[in-house]
Amino acid sequence: MSQPDGAIVSAPAELFARSPKHERGIPPQYYAAHIGGVRERVMEHANSVVPYYHAGALLSAVCDLASEFHDLGKLDLENQKVLSGERNSRALPWCHWDAGVAHLLAQKKQVASLAALLVYSHHAGLPNLSEETTKQQHYLRGDKSELVDHTERNLNRYLGLHQRVMGTPHYSNACAELNKIQISLFLRIALSCLVDADHSNSAQHEGQYHDETPYALHPTRRLKALERYVKNLPNKRPNNKESSEHELERNCIRADMFQLCRDAAGDAAIYCCDSPVGTGKTTAVMAHLLQAAITKKLRRIFIVLPYSNIITQSVSTYREALALDGEDPRKVVVEHHHRAEFGDDENGEYMRQLTTLWQAPIIVTTAVQFFETLAAARPAALRKLHALPGSAIFLDESHAALPAKLWPQAWQWLNGYTRDWGCHLVMASGSLNRFWKIAEFDPSLPNIPELLDISFRKILLNQEAQRITYRFKDSVLDCDTLCEWIIQLQGPRLLIVNTVQSAAVIAQHMAEQYGRNKVEHLSTALMPCDRDRTLQTVIQRLQNKEDTDWTLVATSCVEAGVDFSFRTGIREAASLVSLLQTAGRVNRHNDSEQADIWTIRLNHSGLLKAHPAFSDSSAVLIQLFERNNINPNSCTYALREELLKAGQFRENISRAELALNFQEVAKKFRVIDAETSTVIVDEALKERITRYDRVQHTELQRGSVQIWSSRIDNLKLEENDRYPGLYLWPYKYDSFIGYMAGLLSLENLKVQGMIIL
Repeated sequence: MSQPDGAIVSAPAELFARSPKHERGIPPQYYAAHIGGVRERVMEHANSVVPYYHAGALLSAVCDLASEFHDLGKLDLENQKVLSGERNSRALPWCHWDAGVAHLLAQKKQVASLAALLVYSHHAGLPNLSEETTKQQHYLRGDKSELVDHTERNLNRYLGLHQRVMGTPHYSNACAELNKIQISLFLRIALSCLVDADHSNSAQHEGQYHDETPYALHPTRRLKALERYVKNLPNKRPNNKESSEHELERNCIRADMFQLCRDAAGDAAIYCCDSPVGTGKTTAVMAHLLQAAITKKLRRIFIVLPYSNIITQSVSTYREALALDGEDPRKVVVEHHHRAEFGDDENGEYMRQLTTLWQAPIIVTTAVQFFETLAAARPAALRKLHALPGSAIFLDESHAALPAKLWPQAWQWLNGYTRDWGCHLVMASGSLNRFWKIAEFDPSLPNIPELLDISFRKILLNQEAQRITYRFKDSVLDCDTLCEWIIQLQGPRLLIVNTVQSAAVIAQHMAEQYGRNKVEHLSTALMPCDRDRTLQTVIQRLQNKEDTDWTLVATSCVEAGVDFSFRTGIREAASLVSLLQTAGRVNRHNDSEQADIWTIRLNHSGLLKAHPAFSDSSAVLIQLFERNNINPNSCTYALREELLKAGQFRENISRAELALNFQEVAKKFRVIDAETSTVIVDEALKERITRYDRVQHTELQRGSVQIWSSRIDNLKLEENDRYPGLYLWPYKYDSFIGYMAGLLSLENLKVQGMIIL
């Protein structure tokens, strides 16, 4: 074979795809083994999606072609010297995906063009296509003419070597009318298939991939197991004679709820469910999802919750209820969030794989993980997405899943996955925002069926009205008057305020004035290990019916999904949804004839700080109090009023999505807007890090707090040179109010008026 300069160069005897790792005893991987392995695995992924997708033939053809040519440029002679181990280098001399892009674009076929985009993206991520199309002959080729020229001179040689070991390639004529498919979803799913196949094959070569077959969903068997679990639930609850009449009534409602949800699986792909606390929503909606999985032959169930701190309780329930005889419950129901812990043994690594790649039959994850995966452009973030088609999705506490401005685009994605990719969706909450009934969200105003019929919903609403009385405190309270007033209310009491700083100031004041035993404090100012200990203390105190004269001061981290039942609730004005959710932590089991939840306003001077995000929603809430209209039916109205006050219904995400500007979409679609930094506060852990001792990732999580990155310079925190992006806390920390113990003692807190939300 001849090079451009006329020199004759013989083809190497062996062709390689991955470099050796001598320090770990890993040999180089042969090119044919890698390409063949990736093609086999990518077709497994694509074929598992095909039954749920109307353009399945196109998906399979694109994935197959992309997998065959994704590493074509590795056959360059200079690249082969590195991959064989002959030359020691951490990077290849020539970009290895450009050759595949060039070859596929030259075919001038729909399948090949889509495959070229995947090849380009399998390391760099999906691009902003509006920018790429302006490059004309450099479309998907990068900005370096030297690379393009080098590829063009050597492309025939690469193809000859490829054909020598892989045989003659087949170019499918599969096609589809692209205007009839949601191309953005197609490309994300296709890239997910390719990236996961590529990474899994490489990990398998290095002995780091577990090929154990995950458990199947088996919805019929799991539904029977769930029915047995629910049937036995009354026997598991403590026998409380004083509340036996209430409990009997609640058990009847739970039984009706379970049956209605289980039997509601019809032809619709999207359902909604508004159900107050204590009605058995967790198990009832799962029964519906399993029945839908039976009817629609679904392969997986996703439970999406707004906060990581409320996942563990749901996971525990699902594992107990759904694991079949002989199964490891941890492999049936996995929790996917940033605090999920895995063992250090081989089984722990397999659990990590099951979780992070969404391979288990039932995945419980956060709204951040779920929706930012839908929006992703990066290969690592998209790798697991191909597991979603053919799944049932339960958006629990959906009112808190996303900021309102993100819902229009998220709604488009959810509609796409339910319409085109075989997904089944339930949105549920005790304070459900029916945003689809707001024209600015969806001009078509779709009719989303309810899981519960109207008569049963009226029963639930009437019972909720009997359980809680909503009250409004007219006067604006400073810290002293607030605490003096609170201790006169019936306890135990729950106070939720809008900022971490306000919670710490109030908790500290109550402890100083009335005694530490009169107050507990729970917020993100505490390390996870201290939050967990405080949580257990609160649960134990609530179980002691003689221990009533105390107050839990907290932030919204306890607003939803936590099984608390206080006698009285107090909520700083935030939004109607927040108030209704807080009400779910008061008189939760209807032990009292009626209980109060107060809405208050704080005097935000001195150390009590306002949360700017609640200025509009709190004004709407007070307006609803004036109209005596505090109930779940007002949630949609409140949402629309909040957005009108903000003067914005959406960002330009939808425009970017239509233009296939993937990088722009991923950047704009952030569930949590503000960036936080990890700050180590545990003293022993700080010493170990300073000594350069080995520290496990889980230890870093449990010994740290998250602080807004914008405050790092203000606090003069020092970045650790061993772990970039990790900071060490130099101020006071205690297990009661956490890092706020140091902040409240800083003189510049008063001078600068620093706000730590």
